[in-house]
Formats: sequence, structure tokens, C-alpha cells
Amino acid sequence: MKFYSPLFFLLLFFSCSNEISAPATFIGVKVQKISMDSLSIRAIELMQGNVVFAANKGTFGMLSLPELELKKNRIKGDKQSTLEFRSVAHTPEDFFMLSVENPAMLYKTGDQGQMELVYTENAPGVFYDAMTFFDAQKGIAVGDAVGGCLSIIRTTDGGKTWHKTPCDQLPASEEGEGAFAASNTNIKTLGSKAWMATTAGNIYYSQDYGQQWEVFPTPVKNDTIEAYGIYSIDFWNAQEGIAYGGSFLSPKDASANLATTKDGGKTWKLQAVNENPGYKSCVQYVPGTKGQGIVALGFKGISYSKDGGLHWETLSDASFYTLRFANSTTAYAAGKGAMAKLVFY
Repeated sequence: MKFYSPLFFLLLFFSCSNEISAPATFIGVKVQKISMDSLSIRAIELMQGNVVFAANKGTFGMLSLPELELKKNRIKGDKQSTLEFRSVAHTPEDFFMLSVENPAMLYKTGDQGQMELVYTENAPGVFYDAMTFFDAQKGIAVGDAVGGCLSIIRTTDGGKTWHKTPCDQLPASEEGEGAFAASNTNIKTLGSKAWMATTAGNIYYSQDYGQQWEVFPTPVKNDTIEAYGIYSIDFWNAQEGIAYGGSFLSPKDASANLATTKDGGKTWKLQAVNENPGYKSCVQYVPGTKGQGIVALGFKGISYSKDGGLHWETLSDASFYTLRFANSTTAYAAGKGAMAKLVFY
């Protein structure tokens, strides 16, 4: 299938407005699926006019809007064709995608019409989980602990070069601590601030573009063997945020999987204990709802809260891993074998 050159990404800009007012409550969601064959997609980004993504089998591409036309390409090379990408990010100039497992390979939009490899890490235990940018120059990716600390790589030149932060400059990790590469949403940035959520139920916080970090515990249940922990976070502003987790092995367990903060992540309070939808891999605030509208989804369906996470309603049993809102009623989701346009009503 013909695919537009990655240089096309140079024309794209992030688009997500919080200015449109959402309805008081959603009562349903219309799901328009686009088949993706055998692809598994856990990382998408909204860029003006398109949804860009990266997946397994070395595949990346875009879903053009509004016509929902799918364009795909693959990284060339025998080893590269088996890469699994679960992290994507962008600047106004470039699109980035980062593979999981060893070796980790980070690509950016190239100047010659091909994706360009800008960072490789080859070491036992390497596994990167999420990536994002603070601004056009500063970006960050987080991975599982190696050598006693979480793996953190950063860029300050728009993604041209990336450098790993030494463990002596990071908090010591707990045994087996990492992050879940479930939806590219276990990291969130606002201005110079960053929050990262881990399998151990911790929130790592930086206020200086990821140079220095503090660690704050949450009451979210965590168990490495049983796959409990925080899978996804989002922040409405610098003070109000939500952490959603559970275990994909026990998706109905809603005992201690959802917490919110009102002080920038320093303290967290469990919400809707045993009354929320259970495990979810992605949580996002609904634009225009002043932090009250929240959508969470996973392979067991799509759920919605109209009161900041206190109460929840299941809107659909459609299975997805991740989503991004384009406006207060329209979002785009991706999962196993499909992408979709979601229209909430």
C-alpha cells in the first residue's frame, strides 16, 4: 500500500481544544471502527488533520481525518520489521516512535523521506513504556528499572539526540519497579512539570523538565506478580489529576485501582472503591468539563464519569487500549486489530 512520506508529518501540529463545552453527561458512544488486521496499537497522537500511530510488526502510519483513510508504512530491515512500538510523541517539526524491549530503538521523522534512528539502547532488562514532549525542544521517555532506577532518556534539542539519566541522579527504584506499556499514558507533562506512574503504585514528579525527581506513594494496589499498579494518569491542571490501574489479569477487581489528587500529585485519595468499572489501560479528561468529565477504557469497554471520578457508567463494551480527545465529544481510540472514531452523546 502506498504511504505518504514521513515528511508529511512536518505539516502537522497538535490539536486538542479545551474551550468547547461538553454536555452535562454522556449517555452513550457511537463507535466507528477501522480494521487494522493483525496490528496491536497502544500509542496514538492527535495532530492537526490526522491521528498518527505506531504499532507492532515495525508498523507506523496515520489515520487521515475526517475521511478516516488509513495509511501505513513499515520500518525497513529484517530485525526492524519485528519491532513493537508502544510509545509515540511529536514536536511541531517531527514525529517520534520508540520500541519496547531490548534493543530499544527510537526513530524520528527524517530529512530524506525515511524514519531516522536517533537513539538505541542495548542492555539486559531494557523496556521503554511511554514518551512525550514538554515543548518543541524538550522531550522525555520512561522505561522499566535497570541498575536500581527507572530508565529515563531525555532530549533538549528537539529530539535530534537523546541521553540517558544516570541512576545517581534518580531516586532508587523499588524491587521490580517499572511502568506499564499499555497506552503511552503513564507519563504526563504540563509546562515544565512531569508526572510518571509506576507498577509499584508510585508517582514520580519533576518540576524542571525531568532533571530532578521526587517520589510520592499512592494507595493504588500494586503487585508485580499479579500485574497490579497504575496503568494510566492524566492531569487537568497542575493540581488536579487522576491515576487509574488495576490488573489486566483480574479486570473485574475494582478494590483499589483509582485515585485522584488535588495537590499536584503529592497526596492521593482512592475513589469509587468497588464501584468503578475495574481495570482500565487509559484514562483521559474530557475537554471543556473543568476536570469533571473523565473517560477510561480498556479491553473490557469504555466508561465515563461526570463528577471527577466519584461515580462511573459503562457506555460501551468495545475493546480498546488507548484514546485521545479531539474535542469535547469526539475522540479516537486504538487497540487490538482496530482503530476507531468515538462520538460521545
